[in-house]
Amino acid sequence: MSPSMFLTATKYLILKSKFLILGSTLAIAGCATQPYNYEKFREAKPRSILVLPPINNSTDVRGTYSYLSTITQPLTEKGYYVYPVVVIDHMMKENGLPTANEMHQASLKKIKEILNPDAVLYLTLESYGTKFILLDSQTTVAVSGKLVSTLNGEVIWDGRVVTTKSSSSNGGGLAQMLVTAVVSQAANSATDYAHRVSSEANATLFFNPNNGLLNGPYNVNPNP
Repeated sequence: MSPSMFLTATKYLILKSKFLILGSTLAIAGCATQPYNYEKFREAKPRSILVLPPINNSTDVRGTYSYLSTITQPLTEKGYYVYPVVVIDHMMKENGLPTANEMHQASLKKIKEILNPDAVLYLTLESYGTKFILLDSQTTVAVSGKLVSTLNGEVIWDGRVVTTKSSSSNGGGLAQMLVTAVVSQAANSATDYAHRVSSEANATLFFNPNNGLLNGPYNVNPNP
């Protein structure tokens, strides 16, 4: 390669690198989370939340009730009274709504009249469970939710989170990855690892300082 050709190629690579860096910077800036607009939430001032069993769009039939069992703790920690989820589920079934999809269609007005919650939390599991890919296992919980005021039916908060945990995230050589994969698959056959990941997903969904749920009236740290 002649000196002139070398210089031309070098300039091209430098220019290409600058564009890649600029593109990455713009992508990061474009993905920056904007602060949530809590105007409707502050107006509603919810104190009590009724949580309906989540609609399960994943392929794991355990998703609905496994995830539902993780929802009360983070909401109470945020400072809200949460209606007992097992009691609500049983009551809905006793009144002819045997599935989560049907429960989500229940009249908000009737829920208000009978149980009088300040807001109802509607959840949808987009993904739930563990997939095994060669020597790796990936457990994903993707959930979206919206909090609806029972006073006027308005959505006063909504959010979405995707949390993924990989068995290969700890690194190690091929032998270590093989052992980890075998152990992970055996553990997931005996237990529901996505249940643990659900708790981490909830922490991100409700406690995120930019778009999480505001602290409720029973939280020791009031909202600014």
